[in-house]
Amino acid sequence: MGLNPLRDRLCLIQLSDPDGYVSAVRVERGQTEAPNLKQLLEAENITKIFHFARFDLATLQHHLGIVTAPVFCTKLACKLARTNSPSHGEKSLERELAGVELDKSQQSSDWGNAAELSEEQLSYAANDVRYLHELRIKLIDMLKREERWSLLQQCLTCLPTFVELDLRQYGSVFEH
Repeated sequence: MGLNPLRDRLCLIQLSDPDGYVSAVRVERGQTEAPNLKQLLEAENITKIFHFARFDLATLQHHLGIVTAPVFCTKLACKLARTNSPSHGEKSLERELAGVELDKSQQSSDWGNAAELSEEQLSYAANDVRYLHELRIKLIDMLKREERWSLLQQCLTCLPTFVELDLRQYGSVFEH
């Protein structure tokens, strides 16, 4: 319902496998636990892919107590690999690397009010995660080619610290 995990409610979690199978998990108002989801997202043998992992990790940790690891962030990877582009949003990344034009019109629809999500919302939610596996592969190839793969790995190692700083509302401690 927004981009502030301390203020805004978590309503939906989308999961996708490499074959494109997508599941949508509704989160009820006031829900503070999701044991099966926690087991999956904390499994050390599965890399979870996000676009803007910093926000998603903070949201999952704040609302459900899930400390997700290991992770891959397509936004971080994009910023490190595609320095020739000023655009690192998921829509442009999917258009340029996967050849898919996503309809983002449902992105800011009301995810918390409806008893059931509309077909348009479910389609958007599915497509929002469906292509992340393909993007990850292509971005890793680019990062390795440009000798930036280890730099991304270092950034991903730092993500939990940034999440903790965000949840404690420190802002940017690296500014002067």
